[in-house]
Amino acid sequence: MKASEIKKGNVVEHNGTVYQVRDIERSSPQGRGGNVKFRFTMYSVPGGVKYDLSVGADDELREVELSRRASTFSYMDGSAFVFLDAEDYTPYQLDADVVGDAAGYITEGLEGCYVQLIEDQPVAVLLPPSVVLEVVDTPPELKGGTATKRPKPAKLSTGIEIMVPEYITNGEKILVGRA
Repeated sequence: MKASEIKKGNVVEHNGTVYQVRDIERSSPQGRGGNVKFRFTMYSVPGGVKYDLSVGADDELREVELSRRASTFSYMDGSAFVFLDAEDYTPYQLDADVVGDAAGYITEGLEGCYVQLIEDQPVAVLLPPSVVLEVVDTPPELKGGTATKRPKPAKLSTGIEIMVPEYITNGEKILVGRA
């Protein structure tokens, strides 16, 4: 596919790596004989490593078919995460390094996940924008501290630490949004 035909969200292969296009800048030089150039801001799939690529309008890039399947987190297999397809219960196994920081937001039976597949191979997972997690360790509320809203650290059931309002106590379930 020609560079001029690529849209945001397309998945392309460049130098043996698969990337998803997130932003496109088009520039046409002033003056005679200027060729239109495209600058793509892309992120590798999997991994999310940023890569900038500048190409001419007629340069060719190979489009890769990326599909998404609604899935539910099922269980851990060693250090790998196993998700089950919501329709046909096909298991998709993703290594911990592919899941990355998102692992702190995955709980047993988490629904609303999407496993991304390239040529039927799982390469990444998209989690829901927010999840419910339990507070397992946070200091008690200070008496008389109600006049100011001071956040305090809290450790959640998955091991991540966030700042929470002072009135949150151990054992409470909170809705956590992913940045």
